Amino acid sequence: MDDFVIGLIIQLVSGAVGGNLIGTIFKNLSLGTLGNSIAGILGGGIGGQILEKLGGAAGVAVGGGAPAGGLDIGSILTDVAGGGAGGGVLMLIVGILRSMMASR
Repeated sequence: MDDFVIGLIIQLVSGAVGGNLIGTIFKNLSLGTLGNSIAGILGGGIGGQILEKLGGAAGVAVGGGAPAGGLDIGSILTDVAGGGAGGGVLMLIVGILRSMMASR
């Protein structure tokens, strides 16, 4: 399997975990397990792509692994962090918007 695909899968799974974690912490914003997972998966993919574009300290591409093209621990941890954070943030945004719309 291509390194890009492996990295993307890691990000999507991490995003689902991040979305559900935020849904558990902020119960009033939770979208339910399925909603949290869907928002997290989308956010995980988006967050991972943003992290790839920023490069920065991580210095790895989504699923591209190390600059040499392998999947090293640094690239895997970057995919997990980017996916989890992106999933959590998007779930939080969707939960806040849903809460605001429901209060109207």
